Amino acid sequence: MTWFFAVHARIVATPVSDEVPRTTLDELLLEVRSTLDRLDAVAACEAQAGGAFLIDTRSHDERSRTGVIPGSLHIPRSVLEWRLDPAADPAFHNSHIDGLDQRIVLVCAHGCSSSLAAGTLRVLGFSRATDLDGGFAAWQAAGLPVRPAPDVDPEAIPGMGDPDS
Repeated sequence: MTWFFAVHARIVATPVSDEVPRTTLDELLLEVRSTLDRLDAVAACEAQAGGAFLIDTRSHDERSRTGVIPGSLHIPRSVLEWRLDPAADPAFHNSHIDGLDQRIVLVCAHGCSSSLAAGTLRVLGFSRATDLDGGFAAWQAAGLPVRPAPDVDPEAIPGMGDPDS
């Protein structure tokens, strides 16, 4: 049983009047990460060179402070599933995502929220979704390319843009 369904089953099996069984964040991350083939920074860079999409889920503020990975696609965590799911309303689907078999490597600041997001994408059918172990901080520490974040168009719909050049 996947981590998502295991957690869901615990919640559904608990009557409304009872407490939901407690799972710590560390336990949840261990469960999710057991389903992922997480990549270190060098492997993520190689995957990107081989055609994988690196998707940066960090906030605009974080990206402005620390920079971006050239060629990464910015899709904030709050809208990730809607921008990637091919069954989503086309007006809200990012056209750079071709389908469920596309190799996707999620990047957050330190590699925690990206693990949870990659697990969710796998439940949605993205069998090749994973994340960058250590997140953007690991990418920087490895001395891989970083560039300043582009200016944000306040009228743009989050997560619908082109990859960062």
